[in-house]
Amino acid sequence: MTILPKQTLRVGFVGTGFIAHFHLKSLIGVRNVEVTGVYSRNPENRARFVSEVEALDLGECRAHESLESLLSAGDVDAVWILSPNYTRLDVMRTLHREIKAGRSKIFAVACEKPLARTVAEAREMLHLAEDAGLNHGYLENQVFCTPVLRGKEIIWRRAASTTGRPYLARAAEEHAGPHEPWFWQGDKQGGGVLSDMMCHSVEVARHLLTAPGAPRNSLKVKSVNGTVANLKWTRAGYADELRRRFGEDVDYRRRPSEDFARATVALEDEEGNELMIEATTSWAYVGAGLRIQLELLGPEYALEYNSLGTGLKIFLSRAVQGTEGEDLVEKQNAEQGLMPVLEDEAGVYGYTDENRHMVECFRKGIKPLETFEDGLAVVEILMGLYRSAEIGATLHFPAPELEDYVPVVARTGA
Repeated sequence: MTILPKQTLRVGFVGTGFIAHFHLKSLIGVRNVEVTGVYSRNPENRARFVSEVEALDLGECRAHESLESLLSAGDVDAVWILSPNYTRLDVMRTLHREIKAGRSKIFAVACEKPLARTVAEAREMLHLAEDAGLNHGYLENQVFCTPVLRGKEIIWRRAASTTGRPYLARAAEEHAGPHEPWFWQGDKQGGGVLSDMMCHSVEVARHLLTAPGAPRNSLKVKSVNGTVANLKWTRAGYADELRRRFGEDVDYRRRPSEDFARATVALEDEEGNELMIEATTSWAYVGAGLRIQLELLGPEYALEYNSLGTGLKIFLSRAVQGTEGEDLVEKQNAEQGLMPVLEDEAGVYGYTDENRHMVECFRKGIKPLETFEDGLAVVEILMGLYRSAEIGATLHFPAPELEDYVPVVARTGA
Protein backbone atom coordinates (compact mmCIF):
# COMPACT_ATOMS: atom_id res chain seq x y z
CA MET A 1 0.00 0.00 0.00
CA THR A 2 1.27 3.46 -0.95
CA ILE A 3 1.64 5.83 1.99
CA LEU A 4 0.62 9.40 1.19
CA PRO A 5 1.69 12.10 1.04
CA LYS A 6 4.82 11.16 -0.84
CA GLN A 7 7.71 13.57 -0.58
CA THR A 8 8.51 13.22 -4.28
CA LEU A 9 6.23 12.02 -7.06
CA ARG A 10 8.09 9.86 -9.59
CA VAL A 11 6.54 10.23 -13.04
CA GLY A 12 6.78 8.04 -16.10
CA PHE A 13 5.95 9.44 -19.55
CA VAL A 14 4.13 7.44 -22.23
CA GLY A 15 4.89 9.28 -25.46
CA THR A 16 7.76 11.50 -26.54
CA GLY A 17 6.16 13.80 -29.11
CA PHE A 18 5.71 17.57 -29.27
CA ILE A 19 3.39 17.76 -26.25
CA ALA A 20 5.68 15.64 -24.07
CA HIS A 21 8.47 18.18 -24.46
CA PHE A 22 6.09 20.99 -23.49
CA HIS A 23 5.32 19.08 -20.30
CA LEU A 24 9.01 18.54 -19.60
CA LYS A 25 9.78 22.25 -19.91
CA SER A 26 6.94 23.08 -17.55
CA LEU A 27 8.21 20.69 -14.87
CA ILE A 28 11.20 22.98 -14.29
CA GLY A 29 8.75 25.14 -12.35
CA VAL A 30 7.22 22.27 -10.34
CA ARG A 31 8.56 21.07 -7.00
CA ASN A 32 8.42 17.57 -5.50
CA VAL A 33 8.60 15.72 -8.83
CA GLU A 34 11.08 13.64 -10.80
CA VAL A 35 10.78 12.12 -14.26
CA THR A 36 12.07 8.59 -13.79
CA GLY A 37 10.90 6.68 -16.86
CA VAL A 38 9.73 6.95 -20.44
CA TYR A 39 8.26 4.66 -23.07
CA SER A 40 7.55 5.32 -26.73
CA ARG A 41 7.68 3.11 -29.80
CA ASN A 42 10.71 4.90 -31.24
CA PRO A 43 14.08 4.10 -29.58
CA GLU A 44 15.69 7.31 -30.86
CA ASN A 45 12.88 9.41 -29.39
CA ARG A 46 13.24 7.61 -26.07
CA ALA A 47 16.97 8.31 -25.97
CA ARG A 48 16.45 11.96 -26.89
CA PHE A 49 13.85 12.31 -24.16
CA VAL A 50 16.18 10.82 -21.52
CA SER A 51 18.87 13.28 -22.56
CA GLU A 52 16.46 16.19 -22.22
CA VAL A 53 15.40 15.06 -18.73
CA GLU A 54 19.07 14.96 -17.76
CA ALA A 55 19.75 18.38 -19.28
CA LEU A 56 16.82 19.88 -17.36
CA ASP A 57 17.94 18.17 -14.13
CA LEU A 58 14.52 16.56 -13.62
CA GLY A 59 15.79 13.23 -12.29
CA GLU A 60 17.38 10.00 -13.42
CA CYS A 61 15.19 8.81 -16.28
CA ARG A 62 15.28 5.30 -17.76
CA ALA A 63 14.12 4.47 -21.28
CA HIS A 64 11.88 1.38 -21.39
CA GLU A 65 11.56 -0.87 -24.42
CA SER A 66 7.99 -1.87 -23.56
CA LEU A 67 5.01 -0.26 -21.88
CA GLU A 68 4.83 -3.16 -19.43
CA SER A 69 8.42 -2.51 -18.38
CA LEU A 70 7.63 1.12 -17.55
CA LEU A 71 4.45 0.25 -15.67
CA SER A 72 6.13 -2.42 -13.56
CA ALA A 73 9.20 -0.33 -12.75
CA GLY A 74 9.69 0.16 -9.04
CA ASP A 75 10.63 3.81 -9.45
CA VAL A 76 7.42 5.08 -11.13
CA ASP A 77 4.44 6.29 -9.06
CA ALA A 78 2.31 7.93 -11.75
CA VAL A 79 2.12 7.98 -15.54
CA TRP A 80 1.39 10.82 -17.93
CA ILE A 81 -0.33 9.42 -21.07
CA LEU A 82 0.87 11.69 -23.89
CA SER A 83 0.86 9.27 -26.81
CA PRO A 84 -1.38 9.76 -29.90
CA ASN A 85 -5.17 9.65 -29.49
CA TYR A 86 -5.57 6.23 -31.09
CA THR A 87 -3.17 4.62 -28.58
CA ARG A 88 -4.53 5.99 -25.31
CA LEU A 89 -7.22 3.40 -24.61
CA ASP A 90 -4.78 0.54 -25.20
CA VAL A 91 -2.30 2.21 -22.82
CA MET A 92 -5.02 2.47 -20.19
CA ARG A 93 -6.08 -1.14 -20.69
CA THR A 94 -2.49 -2.27 -20.21
CA LEU A 95 -2.10 -0.15 -17.07
CA HIS A 96 -5.34 -1.58 -15.67
CA ARG A 97 -4.23 -5.14 -16.43
CA GLU A 98 -0.81 -4.69 -14.83
CA ILE A 99 -2.27 -3.18 -11.65
CA LYS A 100 -5.00 -5.83 -11.28
CA ALA A 101 -2.38 -8.56 -11.75
CA GLY A 102 -0.23 -7.03 -9.02
CA ARG A 103 2.65 -6.26 -11.35
CA SER A 104 2.37 -2.45 -11.07
CA LYS A 105 2.43 -0.16 -8.02
CA ILE A 106 1.37 2.94 -9.97
CA PHE A 107 -1.36 4.82 -8.08
CA ALA A 108 -2.14 7.80 -10.35
CA VAL A 109 -2.58 8.57 -14.04
CA ALA A 110 -2.92 11.78 -16.05
CA CYS A 111 -4.03 11.84 -19.69
CA GLU A 112 -3.57 14.56 -22.29
CA LYS A 113 -6.60 16.03 -24.05
CA PRO A 114 -8.85 14.77 -25.53
CA LEU A 115 -9.41 11.82 -23.23
CA ALA A 116 -10.62 9.63 -26.09
CA ARG A 117 -11.99 9.63 -29.63
CA THR A 118 -15.57 8.60 -28.76
CA VAL A 119 -17.91 8.58 -25.78
CA ALA A 120 -17.58 4.79 -25.51
CA GLU A 121 -13.78 5.04 -25.37
CA ALA A 122 -13.88 7.88 -22.83
CA ARG A 123 -16.30 6.01 -20.60
CA GLU A 124 -14.02 2.97 -20.69
CA MET A 125 -11.00 5.13 -19.81
CA LEU A 126 -12.85 6.39 -16.72
CA HIS A 127 -14.02 2.90 -15.76
CA LEU A 128 -10.54 1.42 -16.07
CA ALA A 129 -9.02 4.17 -13.93
CA GLU A 130 -11.61 3.78 -11.19
CA ASP A 131 -11.60 -0.03 -11.26
CA ALA A 132 -7.82 0.01 -10.85
CA GLY A 133 -8.13 2.37 -7.87
CA LEU A 134 -6.18 5.15 -9.61
CA ASN A 135 -6.31 8.83 -8.84
CA HIS A 136 -6.85 10.37 -12.28
CA GLY A 137 -6.32 13.77 -13.85
CA TYR A 138 -7.35 15.19 -17.22
CA LEU A 139 -4.62 17.36 -18.73
CA GLU A 140 -6.52 20.38 -20.07
CA ASN A 141 -3.88 23.08 -19.92
CA GLN A 142 -6.08 26.04 -20.88
CA VAL A 143 -7.98 25.74 -17.60
CA PHE A 144 -4.64 26.45 -15.91
CA CYS A 145 -3.48 29.29 -18.22
CA THR A 146 -2.19 32.13 -16.08
CA PRO A 147 -4.63 34.68 -17.61
CA VAL A 148 -7.54 32.26 -17.01
CA LEU A 149 -6.59 31.61 -13.39
CA ARG A 150 -6.14 35.29 -12.60
CA GLY A 151 -9.06 36.53 -14.70
CA LYS A 152 -11.58 34.07 -13.29
CA GLU A 153 -10.53 34.85 -9.72
CA ILE A 154 -11.02 38.60 -10.22
CA ILE A 155 -14.30 38.33 -12.14
CA TRP A 156 -15.99 36.04 -9.64
CA ARG A 157 -14.65 37.86 -6.56
CA ARG A 158 -15.20 41.47 -7.62
CA ALA A 159 -17.94 41.43 -10.27
CA ALA A 160 -20.07 38.29 -10.09
CA SER A 161 -20.38 38.60 -6.31
CA THR A 162 -22.08 41.99 -6.63
CA THR A 163 -23.89 42.01 -10.00
CA GLY A 164 -24.54 38.33 -10.79
CA ARG A 165 -22.88 35.33 -12.36
CA PRO A 166 -21.37 35.40 -15.88
CA TYR A 167 -23.66 34.13 -18.60
CA LEU A 168 -21.64 33.99 -21.83
CA ALA A 169 -18.19 32.56 -22.53
CA ARG A 170 -16.49 32.80 -25.91
CA ALA A 171 -13.40 30.81 -26.83
CA ALA A 172 -11.44 30.60 -30.06
CA GLU A 173 -8.23 28.78 -30.92
CA GLU A 174 -6.56 28.66 -34.30
CA HIS A 175 -3.27 27.99 -36.03
CA ALA A 176 -1.94 26.81 -39.38
CA GLY A 177 -2.20 23.07 -38.71
CA PRO A 178 -0.78 20.23 -36.56
CA HIS A 179 2.78 18.91 -36.45
CA GLU A 180 2.29 15.16 -36.96
CA PRO A 181 0.51 13.17 -39.71
CA TRP A 182 -1.84 11.26 -37.38
CA PHE A 183 -3.53 14.55 -36.37
CA TRP A 184 -4.72 14.93 -39.97
CA GLN A 185 -6.14 11.37 -40.17
CA GLY A 186 -9.74 11.27 -38.96
CA ASP A 187 -9.76 7.64 -37.87
CA LYS A 188 -6.56 7.93 -35.82
CA GLN A 189 -7.15 11.34 -34.31
CA GLY A 190 -10.92 10.93 -33.87
CA GLY A 191 -11.90 13.77 -36.17
CA GLY A 192 -10.40 17.01 -37.38
CA VAL A 193 -9.97 20.42 -35.79
CA LEU A 194 -13.19 20.02 -33.78
CA SER A 195 -11.78 17.03 -31.93
CA ASP A 196 -8.25 18.41 -31.76
CA MET A 197 -8.91 21.97 -30.56
CA MET A 198 -12.56 22.38 -29.60
CA CYS A 199 -11.84 20.16 -26.59
CA HIS A 200 -9.78 23.10 -25.27
CA SER A 201 -12.38 25.72 -26.07
CA VAL A 202 -15.47 24.11 -24.60
CA GLU A 203 -13.70 23.11 -21.38
CA VAL A 204 -12.02 26.44 -20.67
CA ALA A 205 -15.34 28.16 -21.37
CA ARG A 206 -17.20 25.73 -19.11
CA HIS A 207 -14.58 26.34 -16.42
CA LEU A 208 -14.93 30.13 -16.62
CA LEU A 209 -18.72 29.84 -16.28
CA THR A 210 -18.50 27.51 -13.27
CA ALA A 211 -18.58 29.16 -9.85
CA PRO A 212 -15.33 28.77 -7.86
CA GLY A 213 -15.49 25.63 -5.73
CA ALA A 214 -18.58 24.28 -7.51
CA PRO A 215 -18.35 20.94 -9.31
CA ARG A 216 -18.17 21.15 -13.09
CA ASN A 217 -21.38 19.15 -13.41
CA SER A 218 -23.19 21.98 -11.60
CA LEU A 219 -23.71 23.27 -15.14
CA LYS A 220 -26.04 21.07 -17.16
CA VAL A 221 -25.68 20.86 -20.95
CA LYS A 222 -29.10 21.45 -22.55
CA SER A 223 -28.26 21.47 -26.27
CA VAL A 224 -25.42 21.84 -28.77
CA ASN A 225 -25.24 23.13 -32.32
CA GLY A 226 -22.16 22.53 -34.45
CA THR A 227 -20.87 23.44 -37.90
CA VAL A 228 -17.80 22.02 -39.64
CA ALA A 229 -16.16 23.07 -42.90
CA ASN A 230 -13.14 22.49 -45.13
CA LEU A 231 -11.87 25.96 -45.91
CA LYS A 232 -8.21 25.61 -46.85
CA TRP A 233 -6.59 22.19 -46.83
CA THR A 234 -8.90 20.54 -49.40
CA ARG A 235 -7.84 23.04 -52.06
CA ALA A 236 -5.72 21.20 -54.59
CA GLY A 237 -2.40 22.91 -53.90
CA TYR A 238 -2.70 22.61 -50.14
CA ALA A 239 -3.92 19.00 -50.30
CA ASP A 240 -0.84 18.18 -52.36
CA GLU A 241 1.35 20.02 -49.84
CA LEU A 242 0.01 17.83 -47.01
CA ARG A 243 0.73 14.72 -49.03
CA ARG A 244 4.30 15.85 -49.68
CA ARG A 245 4.84 16.65 -46.00
CA PHE A 246 3.19 13.62 -44.42
CA GLY A 247 2.97 10.89 -47.06
CA GLU A 248 0.17 9.03 -48.80
CA ASP A 249 -1.78 8.34 -45.60
CA VAL A 250 -2.75 12.04 -45.44
CA ASP A 251 -4.84 12.48 -48.58
CA TYR A 252 -7.10 15.53 -48.32
CA ARG A 253 -8.29 15.12 -51.87
CA ARG A 254 -10.10 11.91 -50.87
CA ARG A 255 -10.23 11.70 -47.04
CA PRO A 256 -10.22 15.19 -45.50
CA SER A 257 -11.04 16.11 -41.92
CA GLU A 258 -12.59 19.48 -41.15
CA ASP A 259 -10.22 22.42 -40.72
CA PHE A 260 -12.87 24.77 -39.28
CA ALA A 261 -15.48 24.22 -36.58
CA ARG A 262 -18.05 26.37 -34.80
CA ALA A 263 -19.99 25.47 -31.66
CA THR A 264 -22.85 26.85 -29.63
CA VAL A 265 -23.46 25.10 -26.31
CA ALA A 266 -26.50 25.97 -24.19
CA LEU A 267 -26.22 25.24 -20.48
CA GLU A 268 -28.24 25.73 -17.31
CA ASP A 269 -26.94 26.44 -13.80
CA GLU A 270 -28.34 25.16 -10.48
CA GLU A 271 -30.86 27.99 -10.32
CA GLY A 272 -32.15 27.49 -13.85
CA ASN A 273 -30.26 30.41 -15.38
CA GLU A 274 -29.48 30.03 -19.08
CA LEU A 275 -25.78 30.18 -20.01
CA MET A 276 -24.08 30.05 -23.39
CA ILE A 277 -20.74 29.01 -24.84
CA GLU A 278 -19.66 30.17 -28.30
CA ALA A 279 -16.50 28.61 -29.70
CA THR A 280 -14.60 28.45 -32.98
CA THR A 281 -11.48 26.54 -33.94
CA SER A 282 -9.42 26.47 -37.10
CA TRP A 283 -6.39 24.93 -38.77
CA ALA A 284 -6.68 27.57 -41.50
CA TYR A 285 -5.30 30.60 -39.64
CA VAL A 286 -2.21 32.27 -41.09
CA GLY A 287 -0.75 34.74 -38.61
CA ALA A 288 2.08 35.08 -36.13
CA GLY A 289 1.35 31.67 -34.63
CA LEU A 290 -1.08 29.91 -32.31
CA ARG A 291 -3.84 32.34 -31.30
CA ILE A 292 -6.12 31.81 -28.30
CA GLN A 293 -8.92 34.30 -27.66
CA LEU A 294 -11.17 34.18 -24.61
CA GLU A 295 -14.07 36.32 -23.40
CA LEU A 296 -16.30 36.07 -20.35
CA LEU A 297 -19.36 38.33 -20.15
CA GLY A 298 -21.71 39.06 -17.26
CA PRO A 299 -24.34 41.63 -16.22
CA GLU A 300 -21.87 44.51 -15.64
CA TYR A 301 -18.46 43.23 -16.70
CA ALA A 302 -16.32 41.54 -19.35
CA LEU A 303 -13.03 39.62 -19.48
CA GLU A 304 -10.92 39.55 -22.64
CA TYR A 305 -7.67 37.75 -23.50
CA ASN A 306 -5.66 37.27 -26.69
CA SER A 307 -2.54 35.10 -26.46
CA LEU A 308 -0.81 37.03 -29.28
CA GLY A 309 -1.32 40.39 -27.59
CA THR A 310 2.02 39.97 -25.85
CA GLY A 311 3.99 42.59 -23.98
CA LEU A 312 7.19 41.56 -25.77
CA LYS A 313 7.53 41.96 -29.53
CA ILE A 314 10.59 41.68 -31.77
CA PHE A 315 11.15 43.10 -35.25
CA LEU A 316 13.55 41.41 -37.67
CA SER A 317 14.25 43.00 -41.07
CA ARG A 318 14.79 41.20 -44.37
CA ALA A 319 18.52 41.34 -43.74
CA VAL A 320 18.15 38.98 -40.77
CA GLN A 321 18.31 35.46 -42.19
CA GLY A 322 17.20 32.48 -40.14
CA THR A 323 15.98 28.93 -40.48
CA GLU A 324 12.36 27.94 -39.95
CA GLY A 325 11.53 27.35 -36.29
CA GLU A 326 9.19 27.99 -33.38
CA ASP A 327 11.49 29.76 -30.96
CA LEU A 328 9.25 32.84 -30.48
CA VAL A 329 5.73 31.35 -30.34
CA GLU A 330 4.14 27.95 -31.03
CA LYS A 331 3.13 27.41 -34.69
CA GLN A 332 5.27 30.40 -35.66
CA ASN A 333 4.63 31.30 -39.32
CA ALA A 334 7.46 33.74 -40.05
CA GLU A 335 11.10 34.44 -39.27
CA GLN A 336 11.02 38.13 -40.22
CA GLY A 337 8.87 41.16 -39.47
CA LEU A 338 7.19 42.29 -36.24
CA MET A 339 6.44 39.21 -34.14
CA PRO A 340 4.98 38.60 -30.70
CA VAL A 341 7.11 36.63 -28.27
CA LEU A 342 5.77 34.48 -25.46
CA GLU A 343 8.50 34.71 -22.83
CA ASP A 344 7.31 31.53 -21.07
CA GLU A 345 5.03 29.47 -23.30
CA ALA A 346 4.78 26.57 -20.86
CA GLY A 347 3.67 28.96 -18.15
CA VAL A 348 1.32 31.19 -20.16
CA TYR A 349 -0.38 28.20 -21.82
CA GLY A 350 -1.00 26.63 -18.41
CA TYR A 351 1.31 23.61 -18.47
CA THR A 352 3.32 24.68 -15.42
CA ASP A 353 0.31 25.29 -13.16
CA GLU A 354 -1.46 22.24 -14.59
CA ASN A 355 1.46 19.95 -13.75
CA ARG A 356 2.04 21.61 -10.38
CA HIS A 357 -1.63 20.94 -9.54
CA MET A 358 -1.55 17.32 -10.73
CA VAL A 359 1.71 16.53 -8.92
CA GLU A 360 0.46 17.96 -5.64
CA CYS A 361 -2.93 16.22 -5.91
CA PHE A 362 -1.36 12.86 -6.74
CA ARG A 363 1.35 13.25 -4.13
CA LYS A 364 -1.22 13.99 -1.41
CA GLY A 365 -4.05 11.76 -2.61
CA ILE A 366 -6.41 14.64 -3.49
CA LYS A 367 -8.91 14.62 -6.37
CA PRO A 368 -7.67 17.02 -9.10
CA LEU A 369 -9.66 19.94 -10.47
CA GLU A 370 -9.80 18.16 -13.85
CA THR A 371 -10.43 14.40 -13.87
CA PHE A 372 -11.33 11.71 -16.38
CA GLU A 373 -14.96 12.56 -15.54
CA ASP A 374 -14.39 16.00 -17.06
CA GLY A 375 -12.63 14.40 -20.01
CA LEU A 376 -15.71 12.24 -20.60
CA ALA A 377 -18.03 15.26 -20.36
CA VAL A 378 -15.93 17.09 -22.96
CA VAL A 379 -16.05 14.14 -25.37
CA GLU A 380 -19.84 13.99 -24.97
CA ILE A 381 -20.06 17.65 -26.01
CA LEU A 382 -17.69 17.10 -28.96
CA MET A 383 -19.64 14.10 -30.23
CA GLY A 384 -22.85 16.09 -29.86
CA LEU A 385 -21.35 18.84 -32.00
CA TYR A 386 -20.22 16.37 -34.67
CA ARG A 387 -23.67 14.77 -34.71
CA SER A 388 -25.34 18.19 -34.91
CA ALA A 389 -23.14 19.13 -37.87
CA GLU A 390 -23.95 15.83 -39.57
CA ILE A 391 -27.75 16.16 -39.27
CA GLY A 392 -27.77 19.94 -39.72
CA ALA A 393 -29.82 20.55 -36.58
CA THR A 394 -29.48 21.38 -32.89
CA LEU A 395 -28.99 18.29 -30.72
CA HIS A 396 -30.71 18.26 -27.34
CA PHE A 397 -29.25 16.57 -24.26
CA PRO A 398 -29.42 13.97 -22.87
CA ALA A 399 -28.55 12.26 -26.15
CA PRO A 400 -28.14 8.48 -25.62
CA GLU A 401 -27.40 7.98 -29.33
CA LEU A 402 -23.96 9.51 -28.72
CA GLU A 403 -22.78 6.46 -26.74
CA ASP A 404 -21.75 4.61 -29.91
CA TYR A 405 -21.47 7.58 -32.24
CA VAL A 406 -18.41 8.02 -34.47
CA PRO A 407 -17.93 11.25 -36.45
CA VAL A 408 -18.23 10.94 -40.23
CA VAL A 409 -14.55 11.78 -40.84
CA ALA A 410 -13.46 9.14 -38.31
CA ARG A 411 -15.47 6.27 -39.77
CA THR A 412 -13.24 3.65 -41.38
CA GLY A 413 -14.00 3.47 -45.09
CA ALA A 414 -16.15 6.61 -45.03
